[in-house]
Amino acid sequence: MFQSKAFKLVFIGVLSSISFILMVLNFPLPGLPPYLKVDFSDIPAIIALIMFGPVAGIIVEAIKNILHFFIQSSATGVPIDQAANFIAGVFLIIPFSFIFKKMRSLKGAVIGLVVGTIFMTVGMALLNYFVILPAYTYFLNMPQMQSHDVKLLIITGILPFNLIKGLLVTTLFYFLYHKLIRPMEYKLHRKIPA
Repeated sequence: MFQSKAFKLVFIGVLSSISFILMVLNFPLPGLPPYLKVDFSDIPAIIALIMFGPVAGIIVEAIKNILHFFIQSSATGVPIDQAANFIAGVFLIIPFSFIFKKMRSLKGAVIGLVVGTIFMTVGMALLNYFVILPAYTYFLNMPQMQSHDVKLLIITGILPFNLIKGLLVTTLFYFLYHKLIRPMEYKLHRKIPA
């Protein structure tokens, strides 16, 4: 029953809905720009990845952001925030997937999330510099930022934000692992060590 296609689709749908709700329940971090808000919406994507593979995790990330765009859309009508969130989520879960596949344990999960956090932090810094921040200025008709200001924003805002977010997600996942992940893995007949 747990391996049926219908079950997988329903389970991915439920995880996507939970992910969207967690995305809405975001909060700013003190000392960082207020528009950078932390949420735990990547946790359901990680669970989907563990249960059904990396494609399921990416689907959860995609559905969450599509729902967010249509329900919580910005006035611009351009999904820049959602695209950035989707890419950040993929940057986090793909390295996790490779490492967790080789080390299906709590240790492997934590190592995978730490590597994913580093990948997300560096990747989003580069994408913000070359793509995302220029897209904001283009679509919002804002004055273009000087290169120095962009670098300062990335170093003092975006880099620490993604690093802290990744570490918070890793910490929460660590505490959920034995309570939630291992029992689900057992029910799906994919036993994993402690």
